[in-house]
Amino acid sequence: MGFVLIPGAGGSAWYWHLLEPELRKRGHEVVAVSLPAADERAGLREYADAVARAAGGLDGAGLVVVAQSLAGFVAPLVCERMAVTLLVLLNAMIPNPGETPGEWWGNTRHAEAKRSAFDPRADFFHDVPRRVVAEAFAQGEPRQSERPFGTRCAFKAWPGVPTRVLVGRDDRFFPAAFQRRVARERLGVKPDEMPGGHLVALSRPQELARRLHAYAAKLSLEGALT
Repeated sequence: MGFVLIPGAGGSAWYWHLLEPELRKRGHEVVAVSLPAADERAGLREYADAVARAAGGLDGAGLVVVAQSLAGFVAPLVCERMAVTLLVLLNAMIPNPGETPGEWWGNTRHAEAKRSAFDPRADFFHDVPRRVVAEAFAQGEPRQSERPFGTRCAFKAWPGVPTRVLVGRDDRFFPAAFQRRVARERLGVKPDEMPGGHLVALSRPQELARRLHAYAAKLSLEGALT
């Protein structure tokens, strides 16, 4: 099975660097995508194009797309471009057709769920090991263009791809109860939950790899039985 890992805002493939070897140890091919986040000309469509180019060598091999945070808006567009076997939304923004990421916050009533002021260290890195936090901050603040936040997610209906929603139950940025409600309202699904905050690929890469491997194994078994 091939895994395509799409990062959230900032677009850095580095976010997945601890997860990648864990998935490879379990026998999977892995492509961690870098998005053109600093490009003021790049919107959601260009992000999806970048994913398709990066993962083109895996297309048709049984693809599991994992979309983190903002990448939830990229995921349905990727599914229109590639033959995706399974989509995993990881602490992700789940869009409605035609919605922009900028509209999503108000439409989902995010501010009601997260009442405290935004603090990147407290919200994102509270459960990430200190060594990894130091590595992250040593890279400097990621550049993220505002263009995608005003770009409409141009899909007509959620793709007919098996979709799992995986929630870090300790997520302070997208609280678990908030994610459960949005997944129910927008996809009609009950999310799976695991320990960890918003950046579980950095805080709990082994546990995340076990979860993703189990998803892929179950899908392979179901395919063999049909």
